Amino acid sequence: MRWSWRIGEYAGIGVYVHATFLILLLWIGIAHWASGGGLYGSLAGIAFILAVFACVVLHEFGHALAARRFGIRTRDITLLPIGGVARLERMPEDPRQELVVALAGPMVNVVIAAALFTWILLTSAFTPLADIGVSTGPFLERLLVVNVMLVLFNILPAFPMDGGRVVRALLAMRMEYTRATQTAATLGQGLAMVFGLIGLLTGHFMLLFIALFVWIGAAQEASAVQMKYALGGIPVNRAMITDFQTLSPTDRLQTPVELLLRGFQQDFPVLWGNELIGVLTRSDLLAGLAQKGPDATVQEFMRRDFMTADPLEMLESALARLQECQCHTVPVVRNGEVVGLLTTDNLGEFMMVQSALERGRRATA
Repeated sequence: MRWSWRIGEYAGIGVYVHATFLILLLWIGIAHWASGGGLYGSLAGIAFILAVFACVVLHEFGHALAARRFGIRTRDITLLPIGGVARLERMPEDPRQELVVALAGPMVNVVIAAALFTWILLTSAFTPLADIGVSTGPFLERLLVVNVMLVLFNILPAFPMDGGRVVRALLAMRMEYTRATQTAATLGQGLAMVFGLIGLLTGHFMLLFIALFVWIGAAQEASAVQMKYALGGIPVNRAMITDFQTLSPTDRLQTPVELLLRGFQQDFPVLWGNELIGVLTRSDLLAGLAQKGPDATVQEFMRRDFMTADPLEMLESALARLQECQCHTVPVVRNGEVVGLLTTDNLGEFMMVQSALERGRRATA
């Protein structure tokens, strides 16, 4: 993820912090200072947020290590102001495995909460819950309450929370996976509507934010699963673009500018003879124009680290590669020769064509 810095690693999984998380820490420090806490209050507030996010990291490692048991790699874990994100290569296809992976995160918070409860019980008396706030009350008791809240929030039966995946896994044990996903997504969006209505009636705008977050997450999960299963068993050569333009590393940037303006292509394979040596993306082209103008050469701004696909591999795996590289285009290479391009746009168009054909078959059946 861009604007992220690596702060550590465990079990081969890198932990990153996003720039916006540092802004959150700064805001917390300033807020505590402004409320009269002074330097000590600011440092105490920052320390509490860091402790909370340490629990969030452990939560994400719960998912990651459970996924590893089933042979699924985790690319990284990134800390954001809204929480942590563990980027698993994929979710398990076996519903029982998905259930284990989904529950592993909240169970980590259950264990943390139980450990804190035991320690507080053995070492001191509990402060009444009414006296505990975001910035008031004993440190460990506030951390205990936060972990309980993390469990309750994450087990909400709605995507993208863990509870949505639990519901999907339980349903998938009894029905087809795509239908289970759609049912779980519909349930989540219904819950989002309830949250939104309560938020409007009570003026709790945080509930409105949660409602929007849940609604979008449910729609994205349903769409992603439908695309994955619709593309299953279809080779890349069925959907790839075969009419495309290439560049030479010595071409001036003016050349791709002209190709970009008169055609549909956004990214361009760069060939040395017949060998693919790079890809010039639209964003890199624009950056090059801004820095050095149209007379700069393609080789100065092309990407030398890129992914490729094989025309005979399945679209499902190629789609995963597109998502992994967070790029718009993947060159399709066979025997060292570029034979096509696979883009997010033509994948979407292929899906629309397939959907129209399916509707036609159903109408004539």
